[in-house]
Amino acid sequence: METFLGIDYQVWWFLVFGAVISGYAILDGFDLGAGALHLFLGKEESRRIALNAIGPVWDGNEVWLVIGGGALFAGFPIAYAAIFSAFYIPFMIFIVGLIWRGVAIEFRSKEPGIWWRKIWDIIYSFSSLTIAISLGLMLGNVALGIPLNKYQEYEGTGMEFLNVFSVFVSITTVALFMMHGAIFLAMKTENRLYAKLSILARRFTIFFVVSFGITSMYTLLYIPHLSDQLKQNPALFLLPLGMFIAIANIPRQIKRQQFGYAFISSSITIAFLLALVAFEVFPLLLRASNDPSLSLTIYNSSSSPSTMKTLLLIAAIGTPLIGIYSTFVFWTFKGKVEMDEMSY
Repeated sequence: METFLGIDYQVWWFLVFGAVISGYAILDGFDLGAGALHLFLGKEESRRIALNAIGPVWDGNEVWLVIGGGALFAGFPIAYAAIFSAFYIPFMIFIVGLIWRGVAIEFRSKEPGIWWRKIWDIIYSFSSLTIAISLGLMLGNVALGIPLNKYQEYEGTGMEFLNVFSVFVSITTVALFMMHGAIFLAMKTENRLYAKLSILARRFTIFFVVSFGITSMYTLLYIPHLSDQLKQNPALFLLPLGMFIAIANIPRQIKRQQFGYAFISSSITIAFLLALVAFEVFPLLLRASNDPSLSLTIYNSSSSPSTMKTLLLIAAIGTPLIGIYSTFVFWTFKGKVEMDEMSY
């Protein structure tokens, strides 16, 4: 089997895919969270400021989602086919949510009427929640596993994604994004809105900690295969340890009103959570819940070695460029939101 720097190309592409998905969760996570909590901001001015906080970056953040989908399709086409066949319903709900969220953001400011803006506020918030829930359902089921046949194709009723574990994961995802979004908005606002978001950030942190604790207990008790790697490799204990330190630092920094550091901690929490899931399922991409021998791994579902080489070269060039672009946009629009005639 061909390698690069002593590591299989399949492993390299697994790492690239994981990094891209983590980037998407961190970047689009805060504007999804901002949308999910949008209706908690009662005043028109507060809602406009919140929209303008994410206005310059929300569509650019979704670039990472496109890259992630493309990476899965190009690198692991068999897994791509099985995953999207199994999650057709939540994925279509996710796509519809993305469409309506974009429409709501752009259409809200086109008319001054109160009823017009309230309708789009509801659509914006509901679509953001829908996207977060769909992401949680899909993540939970990828970790849990789905039924596959001997041809490594999805074999089910199409409703397996609705189960206790995936529902817990989706609730935790919503709570995490709302906490992440509230922290980001607090970074971008001031005065009374800043004070309100400080309170919301504390409340959503509690919401996340409680939901995360419940999901973790359920996982340890009823989903034993998701802790096997951790038990067999004590060095991996550094991942949950680092994650818990980051989580503990969030309320500390919020209390100190150091929202920049709180945002870094919530970003680390997201990255470590996804890394923990990745290490627990590795080398699987999709576990066959009916027969583990039918599971899709990074080896039996990957593209050809020549394709993997080409993809790795493209990723080595393209991914840093996108990272530079994202950094430039955030640097350009750093600081507090300033309203003008071009604002939403």
